Amino acid sequence: MVEQVLMPQPESGPTKQDRQTDTALHALARAVAVVPDQVFLDFSGDLYTYAETERLATRFAHELIRLGLEPGQTVATLLDNSMDQVVSWLAINKAGGLWVPLNTAYRGDFLRHPIDDSLATIVVADTRYIGDVAAISADLPHLRLVLRRGPATGEAPACAVPIEALDDHRGTDDTPIPISAQPGDLSMLIYTSGTTGVSKGCMISYNFILNQGRQSNQAVPPLPGDVMYTPLPLFHVAAIDVALSGLLAQARVAISERFSVSGFWAEIERSGATQARLMASIFPLVANAPDTPEMHRCRGQLRSVVGAPFPPALRKVWQDRFGVEFTDGHNYGLSEGVRLAMSRFGDDSMPEDCCGRIADDYEVVILDEDDRILPDGEMGEIAFRPRKPHIMFVGYWRRPEATAEVWRNLWMHTGDYGRIANGYLFFVDRKKDYLRSRGENISSFEVETAFLNHPALSEVAAHAADDGINEDCLKITAVLREGHALSEEELCRWALDHVPHFAVPRYIEFRDELPRTPTNKVLKFQLRKQGVTAGTWDREAAGITVRRR
Repeated sequence: MVEQVLMPQPESGPTKQDRQTDTALHALARAVAVVPDQVFLDFSGDLYTYAETERLATRFAHELIRLGLEPGQTVATLLDNSMDQVVSWLAINKAGGLWVPLNTAYRGDFLRHPIDDSLATIVVADTRYIGDVAAISADLPHLRLVLRRGPATGEAPACAVPIEALDDHRGTDDTPIPISAQPGDLSMLIYTSGTTGVSKGCMISYNFILNQGRQSNQAVPPLPGDVMYTPLPLFHVAAIDVALSGLLAQARVAISERFSVSGFWAEIERSGATQARLMASIFPLVANAPDTPEMHRCRGQLRSVVGAPFPPALRKVWQDRFGVEFTDGHNYGLSEGVRLAMSRFGDDSMPEDCCGRIADDYEVVILDEDDRILPDGEMGEIAFRPRKPHIMFVGYWRRPEATAEVWRNLWMHTGDYGRIANGYLFFVDRKKDYLRSRGENISSFEVETAFLNHPALSEVAAHAADDGINEDCLKITAVLREGHALSEEELCRWALDHVPHFAVPRYIEFRDELPRTPTNKVLKFQLRKQGVTAGTWDREAAGITVRRR
């Protein structure tokens, strides 16, 4: 049981013997009590100590309460990597609210759904996303206020709720706020990519999200002076994980606003980073980039680089060319439970094609269609349950039926096929119909819904084009409405303005009809198998570049 305390106090939160259940608020209080002047966060040279982080979060928490935020209510953020993203997260929790970090690429229905579904009363957004929020504001009945980060640009967009400057609401009250949060209480909602329907909000407890930082520190034990680095967006769990692993270690965390190939090694040198969490698309870009003076000076500085997928050939390049001691791409988890399988620093015995050794925190099994546990080596659905309290999601927000569907017979069903051998987990294939494009998991359902807004399309199937590369390449196979004419390039350019960058397809093909089952379901496995056909249009071959905003 976590006692209610005032922050900061040296004895706040769980005892050392009971740190298997904990909260980020208590971890911050401990750091403030022990190392208040230690730099916690480094945003491209803007440095914030643990004490400054605590003070900024407390002030904003008081302001949120003044603005009417009540315990259990949600606040959504649409922010680029910045101190304000972290302050908002901690302040929302301090005020008793739930943080809802949103992908900054969202717009239209992609953005409306999580704000509406989460019942968010306040949205904190960067200036350049204010127009996207305003455009859907009339369809957000629970929204009361939008806080704009940054100066207003141009004419204010028409919005159904007030838009006010975040600078006018940062707060000035430093009065300590008692920590009422318990490890099992809800801290945030992380929206899944959606697989067979709209995205669902995973209810994440304080201890569950903090346990991910705990697992990271088990995988790569931090050393004195370590600096943990990531350019990944703070609306993704991977970047949140880096911040929490640093918080638990009372170390420095360096976060770039976004990834840059040309600036990567300069940022590693500037920040003094010794650990890096990256993503699949980054590894080959850096590995194949030309030499720079900063790269040579940083050789051996990064002792660990992790991310998935990280193929063996690329890992060897990072080891040989950049002097990285530990490179790791072995990892399996999902928003509902992280990490189910992982590796540890110095473990060289792991099979290259596995996801890692099954984590101590979870019981992981392979089930048949009747939920019977299969023996080692046999393929079935990966399922799990926790061995410790508060280390998996609580359920899907406002969707008890969906929660019951995946949590049955005392097992959490992942929807993925795999097998287990000698304590290692092997991923076989996706059971669900989701895709991965440009480092993002995306819902084929939501992509199809968005494209069906085009007046010339009558049917749409979003699926992977199996062209043998590491990540899926999104393909749209569509049927035109009778009497309409539309070229593939015209549809692609329409998509640039109507869907997130990662949902703009590389491949487009028009057909007279989609392959279907006798019950009228689209046979996506046939479309995936057919892949890039002779009639497929290729965006890259057409010279159209998609850029993140």
